[in-house]
Order: sequence, then C-alpha cells, then structure tokens
Amino acid sequence: MFADGQRTGGRLAFRSCGEIIERLMGASDPEMLSTGADAIEARPSGNGPQNAPGIEVRSPADGSVVASLPDQGAEDVRAAVGRLRANQPAWEALGPTRRGHWLGRLRDWLFDNDERIAELLQRETGKPWQEATLEVPFAIDLLEYYRKRAERFLADSHPRPHNLLTASKKLTIAYRPYPVVGVICPWNNPVLLALADAVPALLAGAAVAIKPSELTPLATGEIVRGWREDVGAPGVLECLTGAGGTGSALVDEADFIQFTGSTRTGRKIARRAAERLIPYSLELGGKDAMIVLADADLERAANAAVWGGMFNSGQTCTSVERVFVEEPAYDEFIEFVTGRVRGLRQRAAGKRFDADIGSLSSHAQLAIVERHVSEALANGARALVGGKRADAPGALFEPTVLVDVDQSMSCMREETFGPTLPVMKVKDVDEAIRFANDSSYGLSASVWTRDRARGEQVARRLEVGAVNVNDMFVNVSAIRMPQAGWKESGVGARLGGAHGIRKYCRPQSVTATRLAPRSELLWYPYTALKGKLFLRVTRLLFARDLGRRLGRRRRR
Repeated sequence: MFADGQRTGGRLAFRSCGEIIERLMGASDPEMLSTGADAIEARPSGNGPQNAPGIEVRSPADGSVVASLPDQGAEDVRAAVGRLRANQPAWEALGPTRRGHWLGRLRDWLFDNDERIAELLQRETGKPWQEATLEVPFAIDLLEYYRKRAERFLADSHPRPHNLLTASKKLTIAYRPYPVVGVICPWNNPVLLALADAVPALLAGAAVAIKPSELTPLATGEIVRGWREDVGAPGVLECLTGAGGTGSALVDEADFIQFTGSTRTGRKIARRAAERLIPYSLELGGKDAMIVLADADLERAANAAVWGGMFNSGQTCTSVERVFVEEPAYDEFIEFVTGRVRGLRQRAAGKRFDADIGSLSSHAQLAIVERHVSEALANGARALVGGKRADAPGALFEPTVLVDVDQSMSCMREETFGPTLPVMKVKDVDEAIRFANDSSYGLSASVWTRDRARGEQVARRLEVGAVNVNDMFVNVSAIRMPQAGWKESGVGARLGGAHGIRKYCRPQSVTATRLAPRSELLWYPYTALKGKLFLRVTRLLFARDLGRRLGRRRRR
C-alpha cells in the first residue's frame, strides 16, 4: 500500500501523508522523531501537489520535528475541489441510508485505530494521554447520532397549504446538499472538530474538503487516508495541508464554509464569502464566564472550575476564562480551587494516565498566556498558584490561579486560551451578570447555585449562546442542542439535531398542482369580475369584523 521511503539529502522522504504516519507509528526509536538527519519529511505523491513547499509539524512538548507536509497552494486546492465536485453527484444519489453505510464503516475503522489516532494527536498537540484518547469516542457518538437519523432529518416535508390559492397544491420541501463543503479546523481539538462538521455534511450528500491547522494536520490526515485507502469509500473526502493560504484558497473554491478559529480570521472569511455570495458558519473565540452564587455547592463548583479552566491546557473555546464569585462564598471557593490546582500533575506525557496537564499547542500560544499573566501581576493581581512558565522543556505554562483581578486586565478581556483561572469577588448576582456580559464574546457560560430555578433565571440574563447550570461543558455533548456563539463568538450554529445536517443543504420548494384548469383566477386576461372576486374573498377570509367583511371602509 505504501512505497518505501527514500533517503534524500540526509532526511527520510515519503510520498504521501499515509507514508509519514505509517513510518511514525512504526518508529520505536525516539531519535526517529527528532530534528537532524533522521527527521521525517513528506514528499508529494502523484495525486498531490508536485512543487509545493513543506510545512513542519513540531511536537509542542519538546519542539522536535514530527513531520513535514506539503503547503498546498491555490492550484492544488482547485484541483482537489474539482475532484470532489466531480464525485459529489453520485454520492448524493446514494441517498442517506447508503451514505450512512460508508459512515458506519468509518466508525468501525475509528474503533480499530483509536489508539493510533490518539498517538498522533498527542504528538502534534502535546495533550496528556487521557485527553488525546477522548476525541475519537466523542466523534463516534456524533457520527452515530447523525448516521441513525439522517434519513429522517433529510426526508421531504409537506407543509399544509394555508390559503385558497395553494389549497389544491402539493407542497414539498426537499433538502439538496451544497456540492462541496469546506471545513477549516483549529489546532485545539483537531479530530473532534473536523468530524463534527465533516460527518453531517457527508451524510447530507455533500463532498467535503478538510483543511486542518498547519500545527495539527496528522491525525486528521490519517483519518482521511483511512477513509480512502482502508475503508475504500467514494472520493468525497479530502484533506488539504498548508498554512493560511491553503485555507484562503478553499474559501475561494467551496460552496459552503464551516470555520472554527479566531474572530480575526472569521471576519476575513465572512468578507470573502459575502463577496462570493456563499453561505458560511463560524465558531469563533470565547471568554466564558463562570458565576458562583453564595448558595452553590462550592466543592463541586471548584472541581468544575479547575477542570473547565485547565482541560486541554485551557485551549478550548468554551474554557472557563473568568470566574465571578459572590462575596460570602469567595474565601471558601478560593481555598477549594487552589487545593485542586496544586494537586494537578503537569508533564510532557506519554501513553500513560500520569499527567493532568500537558503542553500548550505552540510557543506562540505560550507567549500569549505569559503576557496575560504578567500584565495582570504588574497591575496588582496575585498568583496564588503558578504564574510562570513551567521549568521543563516544551510549551508548558504552570496551572495558574489569579486573584485581585479586575475588568480592565487583558486576562479578563482577551481570549487567553491557557491554563489560567482568574477569580473575581462580586457583591451580588447582578454585579456578576453585569461583569459577565461586559465582553465582546458570547459563546457560553455556567451558573452555580443549589436553586436550579434561580440558576435558569440567571442563565436567561446572560448574553451567550449556551449556559450550563451546575455543570461544565455538558452542552457540547448535547447534540440535539445548537452550539451557537453570540456577539463576536460566531455566526450560525453547529449541531442542534436536524439543523446540524440541514445546514449543509439548500432547501428546495416544489409546488405541484393537483387540479389543473385551463386558467387560474389571477392569470391573464385581467377582468373587473376576477379582480373584485379576489378582493371580496380576501375580505371574507381575513377581516375580523362584519363591516369590513361586507366591504365597508372606515372613514378617517
């Protein structure tokens, strides 16, 4: 299946992403993954770009070069989208059930290769093993949800006519897919987010081009290779590797864009999509607030705050980035939180469950976290735990609890995306809500109180797309609920039951007449009789008083 790697210029060269991954998975010598003479380099295959420059994929845990892949340009993207466009009609013609058959085979392949995918994820993201092994199970849950329901969600619907003009018509709404959907993914949860968008689009009948982050293309690329080579599925799924130019080229070629990433890039995509008059959906940044009321179960709230703020080293769009605690509960909450954070184990982990916190995705992200913390400390905040880079190789920042913070600090206003937990004391729930809403972001939030009804009332006052009451991240697993960002956190929504698959479709209205006289009331020729009859019928049907029904008009 794979050609042998050839040594060129002191480096191992491979002809495809699949070859790279085969080589990586077979490398038992750590030196095979280091920089230098034995670093692994990709060489484009006959089906890929021939002269594209490479991008290096580095492990954030130790900085070593894991692989090099082609940086595909506009011509490569155009060719890939052209292949997808040519294959899409036959894929659509299969119907939801037979498309679901192929997705079922992908599900089986994911089960058989879950450890392999987790290893790749850990190498390119620096996640601890527990978190690296979570993405595939969550993706399978989503895949099965939509696979089992695709036929029902995509079935034609037949609304009832509401007036005399359409009373004799058969009304049908059909759902026709956009031919090619472009999915542009971030680096924080690359497999889960790629499949969360690609799977519903494929089941809808679209062909899909995935553009993973240049920092984390390996696991996603391996899944696409598995779809093509191991599953033997139709050629309606491609993986495009490269930096920002590759994503820009995809926006220029696809018929629908699903983007997850920064607000700044989201704005650029929205402008270009608007120029092309194509639809798009954006999940962008977040600055999620956690509100802890005085009557909350403080131990549960503290456990949730630590996990919600530190999971994936804080690199989740819905991470807890601000905590507002009512004054009577503040001291006890802080005591619980600092105790939990001090007990966290941080290291560049291997395939063992011996680490809670891994590395950040890159040294660029490390610099952002470091700036936010240092600026807070310089302006009067205190770090009760952490507060600096970890004394270890790689992009590691110590799990950090900040107190004495205020709304002016960058750690409270900008998206940090790191293992930090700024906690602020508030006098009451109204002040907490005011501070929580004082943000340009509106992705999600959480409210903590023993009074669930009160928690739900507070939730309705928050300017965010999702609120968890006494829970953390659970809305992300509620596939029947839409995941929508407000304000600068996005446009459109991911998932949401039927919406999650129909968003990749164009609704087509088909009106078929059951009775077909030679002419209709409103057709030519116009006559006074037909005109007066139409107006009289309108009054009889819709006027709500006898005088107007009989044609009387009130004088002003």
